Order: sequence, then C-alpha cells, then structure tokens
Amino acid sequence: MFRWADLGIEVDLITLISAGIIFLLLILVIVLFAKQSGLKKRMGFFMSGSDGKSLEDAFVRKFENMDFVNAKLAEIDGRLDLIDRNLLITFQRYSIVKYDAFSAGGGQLSFVLCMLTKDDNGFIMNTVHSNSNEGYFCYLKEIKNGSSSLELSEEERQALEQALVQ
Repeated sequence: MFRWADLGIEVDLITLISAGIIFLLLILVIVLFAKQSGLKKRMGFFMSGSDGKSLEDAFVRKFENMDFVNAKLAEIDGRLDLIDRNLLITFQRYSIVKYDAFSAGGGQLSFVLCMLTKDDNGFIMNTVHSNSNEGYFCYLKEIKNGSSSLELSEEERQALEQALVQ
C-alpha cells in the first residue's frame, strides 16, 4: 500500500496544499460567476424586447443602411472628381487695371481685365476709351502658361503680373 510518509512528505502538508488549491479554485469560481452575471445583464439589456429574429432584422437594416451610405459616398466622390476637373478650367485669378489712355484727363475710363485659370491660361481684355465720339475699342489677347505671344502694353503687363501673384 502506498503511503506519503514513505516519500518523506507529511500528510498534514499535503492536506494544507490541497486546501490552498481548493481555496484558490473557489475564489476563481466566484470571480467567474461575477463575470458571467455581468455578461448576462449586458446580454439581457441588448436582447430586451427582442428575439433572435428581430435582432437579425436589426442587423440587416444596419447593413442596408451601410450599403446606402457607401453608395452615397461613391456618388459624392464622383461629383468631387467632376468639380476638380472643372475647377482646372475655370477662371480663378483676375485683375483689373484702370488707366487714362490718352492722358487728357479722361478720368481713367480705359481698363485692362486679365482672367487666368489655375494653369495660368486665359486672356487679357484691353478696353480703350476714346476722347472723341468714336467710343471704345476692345482688344483681346490670349495668355498661355502665364505669357502672351503678342506684345503687351504696360497696363496689360501690370494686369497679368497682378493676376499671376494671386
């Protein structure tokens, strides 16, 4: 017959160690019951007023809502792309320089209008007011990459420089 005393281990020590292990296991069981109770309360709150089918319906509605939101995001992204493409070709910078074309005290009725896109393309419109009954003369010059292939007057050059620094 087997005896612990033959191994040099006291029965009292084995009993004490076993009692300690049982006590630790009892503490562990109490902690697990407390955690399970908390989970039951949270699950009860989550499931209150619903059964499995209604909960499944709620999930289906949420996923359908997510599909709707994702479709709207794709639509908005498409619109933003269109806006970005259009923004590159719209006039974003401009300047106006008023001047007296004939230095005869006409009150600066002549003007230069410069309008440029983001890529520095656009036009310069020079409207010259005549002192005689001839009225106005209007000249238009194309601007590509911030410069003109035609010679610019001082007022036109000033308007172009002002538009380029905006």
